[in-house]
Amino acid sequence: MSEKQTLLTYIALTMSVLFWGLSFVATKIALQSFPPFCLIFYRFLGASIFFTFLLMRTGFPPLTWKNIKPLLLVAIFQPGLYFSFETIGLQYSSATKVSLIISTIPIVVLFLSIVFLRERVRIVNIIGIAISMLGVALLVFGGQNIQSLQGELLGDLLILGAVFSASIYMIMTRKLGAVFSPIQITGMQIIFGAIFFFPAFLFTSPQIEWDTVTTEAIAAVIGLTVFSTIGAFLCYNYALTKIPAARAAVCLNGIPLITAFGAWVVLGEKLSVMQLAGGIIVISAVYLANYSPR
Repeated sequence: MSEKQTLLTYIALTMSVLFWGLSFVATKIALQSFPPFCLIFYRFLGASIFFTFLLMRTGFPPLTWKNIKPLLLVAIFQPGLYFSFETIGLQYSSATKVSLIISTIPIVVLFLSIVFLRERVRIVNIIGIAISMLGVALLVFGGQNIQSLQGELLGDLLILGAVFSASIYMIMTRKLGAVFSPIQITGMQIIFGAIFFFPAFLFTSPQIEWDTVTTEAIAAVIGLTVFSTIGAFLCYNYALTKIPAARAAVCLNGIPLITAFGAWVVLGEKLSVMQLAGGIIVISAVYLANYSPR
């Protein structure tokens, strides 16, 4: 790979980390004006229009039940359950803490691979899984005023639901990758996502008070659609065509750092000392759980 391609690859990775890191902050802003399922539907409606035109150029997967069934099944977990859990959970929990809990997805994927796919791992990977549990516990219980399921604990449990939903999706898509291209898988997921969330959108859309919707919230929805859903995916997919997935995945550990900085500047969020320690432990555990000598 030439120096120019290398530079473009890591610029693309940097942009995807930046877009995904700030998406948690943008979601918190948008939720101030829009109900969760309205926000999700607007986001996926815009992205589905884009990917419909993209698939018209690159090619839809053959629209037979044999092909649609597995794509529909994975779409139930991602974006269906994942975005439902994540967006509702962000109503109760801070953006910084949510991004740190979400960063444990590679660890859960590894755990599920051991249990269901019988994949072999090293002792250091198992140690990473065990340490991550301590980090998540500090994140969830290391704050203040988390005494009932009406507060942050509910949000944290919902985010853990998002983690397991995304992890199950990743396990399932390993087989799909041999049949469909990444653009086909992601494009159909987003289109199915818009369809899934449409009934919930119709049910909750009367709750929108348009006279109180802020310019910031509208900008956040547009940003989530253009940058976090479309731009980040295209940037990350480009990087995956140039470097190994494991190397690209390591860069995603920077997402919580971007979220923490953005949430501090824009939302004024802060972590307690114990939660900060938990975040450091989680990021370290992700590295250990996925460590593999060259």
